[in-house]
Amino acid sequence: MTSSLMLCLALTLPGADPQLTPAKQAAVAAVDERAAMITDLGKKVWEFAELAFQEHKSSALLADALEREGFKVTRGVATMPTAFVAEYGSGKPVVAILAEYDALPGLSQAAVPQQQPLPTSRAGHGCGHNLFGAASTGAALAVKHVLADRKLSGTVRLYGCPAEEGGSGKVYLVREGLMKDVDVAFHWHPGSGNSAAMKSSLAVIRFRVRFTGKAAHAAGSPQKGRSALDGIELMNVGVNYLREHVPTDSRIHYVITNGGGRPNIVPEHAESWYYIRSPKMTDAALIFERVKKIAQGAALMSETQQEVHMVTGSYEILENEPLAKLMDANLRAIGAPQFTDDEIKFATELRQNIGVNEGRDTTLGALDTTIGNFTSDVTNGSTDVGDVSWVVPTTGLSIATSARGVPGHSWSTVACAGSPIGTRGSIVAAKVLATTTLDIFEQPERVAAAKADFERRKGTVVYKVLLPPGPAPTRLDDLN
Repeated sequence: MTSSLMLCLALTLPGADPQLTPAKQAAVAAVDERAAMITDLGKKVWEFAELAFQEHKSSALLADALEREGFKVTRGVATMPTAFVAEYGSGKPVVAILAEYDALPGLSQAAVPQQQPLPTSRAGHGCGHNLFGAASTGAALAVKHVLADRKLSGTVRLYGCPAEEGGSGKVYLVREGLMKDVDVAFHWHPGSGNSAAMKSSLAVIRFRVRFTGKAAHAAGSPQKGRSALDGIELMNVGVNYLREHVPTDSRIHYVITNGGGRPNIVPEHAESWYYIRSPKMTDAALIFERVKKIAQGAALMSETQQEVHMVTGSYEILENEPLAKLMDANLRAIGAPQFTDDEIKFATELRQNIGVNEGRDTTLGALDTTIGNFTSDVTNGSTDVGDVSWVVPTTGLSIATSARGVPGHSWSTVACAGSPIGTRGSIVAAKVLATTTLDIFEQPERVAAAKADFERRKGTVVYKVLLPPGPAPTRLDDLN
């Protein structure tokens, strides 16, 4: 028996639950048949570890896999060379499955439970997007198989989405109208637990503030200079005082990206990069207006000039109860991933190496094999899936692909994402995405309920794309 076949069999979960319709059972079987392929796609994207807007190998790999199996693929969409749309079928309903594949800088790591950077890379999949892209691709291929075999009407469309990490790639897709005919959209995300509950996210506004002053000799003629760095520092002090007067669940982060060149030169140019987050974009926008006033005040105090440049923004996820309940039912029918002894050993050692404290509960184990309760809450992160959810009824799930207590955006997440732990979780995610998509094709009347809930929750809020004018950049650092 070949090693790839052994891995495929090892990843296959027990037979389809009787709750699943024959079509959905066929989708589960189709994912199992493609388990080795999904594993290979995820591992290759993990090895590529390409940063936002630079995912040329990763996007081509996934697009090629879809094209080989009969999808019509359009590449380089929405001004992004690494974005694509792959479509199979015709007519309504149109169901979108989202795929991500960008990595993070500074997180090079081997697939081992101790910190060990790879000499060939400086980036790593610290959010597991290699698994995200591979599983979503596998789900779309499984759905295509069932559509063709059972001659079901409708269109499955996979969106290859670059630059989720700070670049808001999906917002460009929305801005260019590439989702205007989509009926419902599904996504998933790697994590340390299993849940298809109604989870929103934090809205985020990303912007840079640039100060311009006058250069001068810092010792010989400081009175002739006007320090742009003074402007930055005064602004940061003002923002730190503002923190007391924003909602307690809001966040403000910043870094100084340019503080001048040499200490003996009064800095003529300086810059800070800010993120504002809040559970509602309406609140984030109000905080943004106050921060802009602080920048103006800092410029007055330092006798400098300031400019605020929008980078990107992403809305909070607009929850959809009918779709979330549908996905939750499929997750429970399929079951959470069940891990091998070797995978548990890997996770246990990794947790020890990063100093995870069990606290009072020592019974949960190193890997989560349970399914969380169906609840409605807000996660502490932000995602451009939020913008999709404001134009299309959307829901998603989280599947355990890493050890409990492992922080995201860390070397430990990279290690799990490149290990069989990550792959095993991604196979479950593919099955849930595929079966939930089949629910829409088998019962298209569900679309009306999803759209009614969408309109009710959206209410009178007017969605507005938060992007600078012009095409997407070729790399994240080029954004303004």
